[in-house]
Amino acid sequence: MSIATSEQSVVDSVNKQLFIGGEWRDASGGDTLAVEDPSTGDPLCEVADGTPDDAVAALDEASGMQDEWGKTAPRERGEILRRAFEKIVERTDELALLMTLEMGKALAESKAEITYAAEFFRWFSEEAVRIEGRYAIPPAGTGRMLTMKQPVGPCLFITPWNFPMAMGTRKIGPAIAAGCTMVIKPAQQTPLSMLALTGILEESGLPGGVLNVVTSSSSGGTMGPLISDSRARKLSFTGSTEVGRKLIEQSAEQ
Repeated sequence: MSIATSEQSVVDSVNKQLFIGGEWRDASGGDTLAVEDPSTGDPLCEVADGTPDDAVAALDEASGMQDEWGKTAPRERGEILRRAFEKIVERTDELALLMTLEMGKALAESKAEITYAAEFFRWFSEEAVRIEGRYAIPPAGTGRMLTMKQPVGPCLFITPWNFPMAMGTRKIGPAIAAGCTMVIKPAQQTPLSMLALTGILEESGLPGGVLNVVTSSSSGGTMGPLISDSRARKLSFTGSTEVGRKLIEQSAEQ
């Protein structure tokens, strides 16, 4: 059974490609992966099935953009987040329906998640201009100590299937505020919410290369090479304890 016309239009409104270096592109291997409605098992659509080469290309873009983005004025970074917050709020109903279709959450719960997902962007839009250092006199009384905060560098984010929007904004918001670039791998089952969020950030003026999104049927295959790449400076993962242990082990080698 096909989904209703209004529901199909919401699915059709989302770009299904990878987002790398500010451009939407097909997977390098040309493959796609199916996204299903969990309530029926029927296919909703297909999205690009990224390869390890695509993931490396995404990190290349993030790494290449890091210096420029890290020097962007905090006010500018905060305003991008504020615009994205406002767009999410305006599209709450549309985004909630999209989440329900791909994830199966009750529509009321999806709307609640969209609401608090947006709040992460509002919070960090205000925090971007409040990044402070520290000035102190050392115990010996000689000299002065000055602490300055700076972006940690390119980040790797892996988001879960059950909170596809909120765990995205929770990771993306502070990274943008702090001046970090990023590569994101959304869960295979629920990539549409992240792709919709990516479109909103693009509309909000986020420069190309800051946010790079690789959808893939193989999380380990795509993210594994990046975790072992010294250019990636931080990893944030939300998911099972078992997978988390493996990621800690892999990232500890860097």
